[in-house]
Amino acid sequence: MADEKLAKLREAVAGLGQISENEKSGFLSLVGRYLSGDEELIEWAKIHTPTDEVVVPYDTLESPPEDMEATKKLLDKLAVLKLNGGLGTTMGCTGPKSVIEVRNGFTFLDLIVIQIESLNKKYGSNVPLLLMNSFNTHDDTLKIVEKYTNSSIEIHTFNQSQYPRVVADEFLPWPSKGKTDKDGWYPPGHGDIFPSLMNSGKLDLLLSQGKEYVFIANSDNLGAIVDMKILNHLIHKQNEYCMEVTPKTLADVKGGTLISYEGRVQLLEIAQVPDAHVNEFKSIEKFKIFNTNNLWVNLKAIKRLVEADALKMEIIPNPKEVDGVKVLQLETAAGAAIRFFDHAIGINVPRSRFLPVKATSDLQLVQSDLYTLVDGFVTRNSARTNPSNPSIELGPEFKKVGSFLGRFKSIPSIVELDSLKVSGDVWFGSGIVLKGKVTITAKPGVKLEIPDGAVIENKDITAPEDL
Repeated sequence: MADEKLAKLREAVAGLGQISENEKSGFLSLVGRYLSGDEELIEWAKIHTPTDEVVVPYDTLESPPEDMEATKKLLDKLAVLKLNGGLGTTMGCTGPKSVIEVRNGFTFLDLIVIQIESLNKKYGSNVPLLLMNSFNTHDDTLKIVEKYTNSSIEIHTFNQSQYPRVVADEFLPWPSKGKTDKDGWYPPGHGDIFPSLMNSGKLDLLLSQGKEYVFIANSDNLGAIVDMKILNHLIHKQNEYCMEVTPKTLADVKGGTLISYEGRVQLLEIAQVPDAHVNEFKSIEKFKIFNTNNLWVNLKAIKRLVEADALKMEIIPNPKEVDGVKVLQLETAAGAAIRFFDHAIGINVPRSRFLPVKATSDLQLVQSDLYTLVDGFVTRNSARTNPSNPSIELGPEFKKVGSFLGRFKSIPSIVELDSLKVSGDVWFGSGIVLKGKVTITAKPGVKLEIPDGAVIENKDITAPEDL
């Protein structure tokens, strides 16, 4: 049955003129693996907690050389790659998320470019920036990148693969059934970064420039900056792959973690966990770290493994309903590739290297006085004594970036804030200070305005007289 399905699908895919032969073979290989059902199941009893040799504590890394020329030599072996495929749709934006303004009028992409420019200027190095886009973000990104034509850094853009969504009940590619617009296709997850680097020619370009490592991170993670201690360690220890992990908090219980399994380091995701062990997985006692998706990977190793078709990462089936049609898309994650590389390690980094902006509540944190901006780097305010960030919960009225920005005359001071929960039609004046635990709830049909200069500490507010 599986063979028949695959043969029928192969025939239909052969007629799709919109994608390359590499994309067709990559897609069919993924579907073939999915249909064969030979995914290896994790045996829970074989899972071990990694030692400090496998997940290296950041503070045990040697300091990088202080000599400018030695640092330049290290940096000249590096390229930075940002995953730029995400659309800012959940935050009400069109186009790539990387063009959302974060601070002082600068977008994520502006900050990334400024960071690398500062680094290259300081050391006289040549670290290039690569942006991997999906077919949904490619055209927008090309227009955006034009504004950096006078930048001192090399910027390269390339697309990840474009695969056809599969109509679930017929198991045929949706585009071959007439759905030829963007909804007929999908980007197959960031695990596709390795074949896409190769197929785009960017991998060979980097190798020809003498690059040895690529630092991969999500474009919305403001903490993912080039770290000389990590780069120095990897080059000297010849680790082919490094995943940055950080201590898990109760907010991160679903994040993937690193385990030692049958002598190799491996990523364990919640989807792979047997139902009986899900609570154990979510516990921060046994599984103390989670994947930040900041990855450092050796370029020659990527070439070797892609050429050998050896990167068989776990498949993530993602069923969806689009325009009333049930479709299936199969994806992979870049972190799952760790087990195929030699001398792969994790590094347990400070939480400051994981500062993603997935929602407007995260945007409020990075736009507030909790952070300052220097040379494109977002630095935490030393006046904050609590090592954790405040927990912020904003109601649906704040979900879209436009609405969020419109409801604040200026972002309140939150250096001394523990938690904030806002619901209903709430509007903030300028110069507001929030401290301790604050809850602000507008009653249905009532507009609640917090006046300029208000200082609110450990209060539940439902009306102006509560202030």
